[in-house]
Amino acid sequence: MELENTNKMNSEFNQKKHPHRRYNPLLDEWILVSPQRANRPWQGQTEKVLEEQLPSHDSNCYLCSGNLRVNGDKNPDYKGVFVFENDFGSLMKEDVEFSDEQQDFFSLKPERGINRVICFSENHSLTLPEMEVNDIKKVVDVWQNQYEELGNLEYINHVQIFENKGSVMGCSNPHPHGQIWAQSSIPSTVLKTQENLKRYFDKNGSSLLEDYVNKELEADERIILENQHFVAVVPFWAVWPYETMIVSKRKAENISQFSDSEKISFAEIIKNMTTKYD
Repeated sequence: MELENTNKMNSEFNQKKHPHRRYNPLLDEWILVSPQRANRPWQGQTEKVLEEQLPSHDSNCYLCSGNLRVNGDKNPDYKGVFVFENDFGSLMKEDVEFSDEQQDFFSLKPERGINRVICFSENHSLTLPEMEVNDIKKVVDVWQNQYEELGNLEYINHVQIFENKGSVMGCSNPHPHGQIWAQSSIPSTVLKTQENLKRYFDKNGSSLLEDYVNKELEADERIILENQHFVAVVPFWAVWPYETMIVSKRKAENISQFSDSEKISFAEIIKNMTTKYD
């Protein structure tokens, strides 16, 4: 009696059907992809679409123009973009004395930094995708200015600009706004990414992201949006549902190097990308 060889391949590999690993060159890591699991039945939670109508000004909102914030400061009657120090920031700008006595399992170091809030508009009812491109471009202008201002401080080594949108993401206020975290250390994931970008450049004499975008444009499989200066793409190594990247077609070290025409293109692709998310 002959036993069947269980090691025998019964089909040719298909990346859309078979489990496999994909390489993330930014982190120098492999991730597991299991496309066959997309066919499983779903009996879990489903979300209802909320049709909440917000007023253009909410007298109880701490971010609306002319209103008092919880710390007693009064917002100016601003129009457009408004920036202020976060009243409940995760970082503090004051330096503290610290004795660097490290322990094997309980090592810590103080972290110094600045947190700011950026109100995108005085209109409480808007969200970023609902704003006009020219108004989003003004937000990008402020991002650029804040990046330069905070990045020029002697003790700041990393500036992160971001938006948490919606209660599920921990957003505590529906007013259109984002945040800036400027801190004295470089976060571990960012540092790892920078090291891999440099390693690629030293080896190939070209930018990893620039080369990657060109390859994605050739493949034309994961491109969501494209305009003159930017590409929105689902990364080949995506881990999270709805994970996307907006990447400049031109090699740029940071947002401060974007020209006016690039900032308009950036505003356009942000508006169109966030509209698709909504």
